[in-house]
Amino acid sequence: MLIPLVHSFHHKETGTWSYIVSDPATRVAAIIDPVLDYDAKSGRTDTNSVQKLIDAALENSYRIEWILETHAHADHISAAPFVKKNLGGRIAIGKGIAHVQKTFKPIFNLDENFATDGSQFDHLFESDEVFSIGELLARVIPTPGHTNDSVSYLVGDAVFVGDSLFMPDGGSARCDFPGGNAAILYQSIHRLFDLPESTRMFVCHDYSPGGREPRCETTVSEQKRNNIHAASHVSENDFIAMRTARDATLSMPTLIIPSVQVNIAAGEFPSAACNGVVYLKIPINKL
Repeated sequence: MLIPLVHSFHHKETGTWSYIVSDPATRVAAIIDPVLDYDAKSGRTDTNSVQKLIDAALENSYRIEWILETHAHADHISAAPFVKKNLGGRIAIGKGIAHVQKTFKPIFNLDENFATDGSQFDHLFESDEVFSIGELLARVIPTPGHTNDSVSYLVGDAVFVGDSLFMPDGGSARCDFPGGNAAILYQSIHRLFDLPESTRMFVCHDYSPGGREPRCETTVSEQKRNNIHAASHVSENDFIAMRTARDATLSMPTLIIPSVQVNIAAGEFPSAACNGVVYLKIPINKL
């Protein structure tokens, strides 16, 4: 098995991990879950964080063929269009994005011309679709439950699991967003647990439980033994009960309103109004 080289980048403000995954032989690479800086108080965006990924790709002479989203994130705005503008590559996501678009189009009262077939993305992955990153074989593993469109990317001996699992001491993702389902997430987690135990697992978020330093890499074996929510000995009923009770205590993510309406459009903001200003919508008493 060819072993990918993984570069990790932590976005402190949202606890997000982004990655460059490269084939050492060909220097072809993919970028996973890039983050656009966004200040909720002012509505201003910045590209300082994603520029670090771009600089690393250029310094290593990587050729970016894919910009991979694990799902339409609710906690940060995607920087995929900025990556594509600067490095090229196709923006891709699981085909479940169409369900998410159908769910949120009426919530945000999006323009009637807003397509809900995923056509804003360059490529929609089928379940278990196989693709390549240079000479590396990659496979799309459907892992819904946190959201309808959640997928994980298995690249060589490394799997990138989005929000399905956190580090073992962080547990698992919430399931109370529209389209979320704790039973389905449990099944998705066990689909990941079926991978070889030595598989490197890279998470999309880490919130530093207990104040430790942020971490992004674990293994299937470690998750099966030690995940505080979903270790192998945890039954489906117990997981659902835990997840339901825990989700009931959680407030909405700070950036869910700007993030979702941009991310379901492949990271593109709405067109500017007649005054040249771009506006986002805030649904009142809806989420």
